[in-house]
Amino acid sequence: MKNLVRNQLLIFLLLCAGTAKSQDINFSQFYELPLLRNPALAGIFAGDVRVTSAFRSQWQSVTTPYRTLGLGMEYKKPVGRNSNDFITIGTQLTNDIAGDSRLRRTQIFPVLNYHKSLSGEKDTYLSAGVMGGPVIQHFDPSKLSFDDQFVNGSYSPANPTKQVFTNTGFTYWDASVGLNFSSTAGESTRYYLGVGLFHITKPKVAFQQQYDIILNPKWVVNAGLSTPLSDDNKLIVYADYFMQGGAKQIQGGLLFSHDLISNDENLKTTISGGAFYRWNDALVPVLKLDYNQFAIGVTYDVNVSKLKTASQYRGAYEITLSYKAFRNSINSSAEKVRCPAFY
Repeated sequence: MKNLVRNQLLIFLLLCAGTAKSQDINFSQFYELPLLRNPALAGIFAGDVRVTSAFRSQWQSVTTPYRTLGLGMEYKKPVGRNSNDFITIGTQLTNDIAGDSRLRRTQIFPVLNYHKSLSGEKDTYLSAGVMGGPVIQHFDPSKLSFDDQFVNGSYSPANPTKQVFTNTGFTYWDASVGLNFSSTAGESTRYYLGVGLFHITKPKVAFQQQYDIILNPKWVVNAGLSTPLSDDNKLIVYADYFMQGGAKQIQGGLLFSHDLISNDENLKTTISGGAFYRWNDALVPVLKLDYNQFAIGVTYDVNVSKLKTASQYRGAYEITLSYKAFRNSINSSAEKVRCPAFY
């Protein structure tokens, strides 16, 4: 009976996917995939190139795990030799697989971000970004079970069912825009504040055309701060606020970073630890290791939502791998006095 209720609920969600309370892909290490936070955050890092991959597995203790893959790529370059402006191009790819039906969603989002210098004396920039592309959705009805497949109280997947799905996959287009202000305070403190709007096209996302379901626009506010505590220690703070339809979400936290070995900005070994919190959802301890241009981050969600009894406080584990560097080129941002950057 539980399987019947679960499957009937899943069918309803498949038909009506994208209601006002639908949830976008979100990683616990959200700061490692900034394009999912705001397209105007593309290029806000110290370097010319950044590539970040992420893997997340959620709800393994409750049901079939929800697994999410992410890959973000950013390339930043100056706009001419006599200008302090920069431009960033990149792509955000994600693939999400959920539940028994293998409900799959693949996003392919190119991004373009222009960084306008507001000061000739310090790194102060106003960045305007746009991102958009196709979203491909699909599910496998053969993985589901239905009430008419129970004969004389016994279930068999070979029993015929009257449930017919005329459409198990489709593609829609989505887009987002954002603004971000980044600057410095004192000699080494960097910060940014951004605002973005996702789903500006209000795409229709139901599998069946008779359901006129749209994906509501989502407003986001982003903030970040990086400040040194000593020659070898640094404090990094990130925070986000989301509002979509009638739903709201807050996430944020901090990292303490310690340089174990530091030859220069690009050749050092750093270990970081801290914690993040998604309001009424999860407490997330974080451990990260930076080795020269490479970094690995590990988190685990301690579930504190209404599902904590069923999940026994177990939520998700997540791993990120990233690469960040300057190019050995005359056109590198390392050669510029000004540069939109963060930790």
